[in-house]
Amino acid sequence: MFIERTSVGLDVHARSISAAAIDGLTGELVKERLVPVPDLVLEWLARRPGPVAVVYEAGPTGYGLARTIRAAGIRCEVAAPSKVRRAAGDRVKTDARDALLLARLLRMDEITPVRVPTVTEEAARDLVRAREDTRVDLLRARHRVSKLLLRHGHVYYGGNAWTGKHDRWLRSIRFDQPATRAAYEADLEAVGFAVARRDRLEQMIGQLAADSEFTPVVQRICCLRGVSTLTGFALAVEVGDWTRFTGASIGAYLGLVPTEHSSGGSRRQGGITKTGNSHARRLLIEAAWHHKARYVAGATMRRRWDDAPPAARARGHEGNQRLHHRWTQLAARSKPHTVANTAIARELAGWCWSLATLT
Repeated sequence: MFIERTSVGLDVHARSISAAAIDGLTGELVKERLVPVPDLVLEWLARRPGPVAVVYEAGPTGYGLARTIRAAGIRCEVAAPSKVRRAAGDRVKTDARDALLLARLLRMDEITPVRVPTVTEEAARDLVRAREDTRVDLLRARHRVSKLLLRHGHVYYGGNAWTGKHDRWLRSIRFDQPATRAAYEADLEAVGFAVARRDRLEQMIGQLAADSEFTPVVQRICCLRGVSTLTGFALAVEVGDWTRFTGASIGAYLGLVPTEHSSGGSRRQGGITKTGNSHARRLLIEAAWHHKARYVAGATMRRRWDDAPPAARARGHEGNQRLHHRWTQLAARSKPHTVANTAIARELAGWCWSLATLT
């Protein structure tokens, strides 16, 4: 319930902030364009009749402003941009109008806030997203190498690619044309740099997964098949506070539920919504494929279980059995494997939630 006297909407950009303040007692409206410096924003807020509540939309500028305002004792909400209600006929969009709309929605309690992560959580997210970016860079660099070789008639038949043997084969290739040779060496060099960068980031992730505030959650959700240390740590930091959800709602948050357009007696469902955190969704989709094969608790799984409490081991074993059984059921119904895997990923998200919130 909105109880403050003044509601303030901020339209935050990299080089400017449009502010609108509504005094609920006098009805006065104040608009101003501010420099995006937190101390100057606090000074402007201090001149408004208190108590004050502030809202701005989540975006590329991050959560530093929200943390600064909250540290000053002022309530600050960060709104989910996709949930901000706008009139269907409103065809005029300016920074000042956006700030005023946010101030009005805050006063009417029609803001859907997002959770502001802690500084530690945001730092961990930066780490796992840097590793994800490196994975994509490495994939592109390897494609450039293989396609350049293919254009010149070099195809590798000696087994799996990107192994030590394959690397020696790559180094043995020579080109007569200096330009082609320079391009090939540059692409090989990019692959080497990407591998070194990936290994360095994975080492740091392993250290944090073993000894940080995220360690208990990582150890518990790693009791599930397909959830390695890297995946478990990424899910732990991307979701953050698991207690915000239930086993049913976590799938919707990650965009793993089907779209739907139903009216009257008709019900139409489509592909998944793909809303929310795309990185966490991709990790769950990849992890779900591991539950297709027959379930056997191997040496790697048992090593992960040794680090987890007994209740988590029992819950993980139950989840692994259940998810493989669901795969078998969906395959028996001739569901396409991609559809079946997405359904398993949605249920896997629920099992991760169950383990993450296990006390």
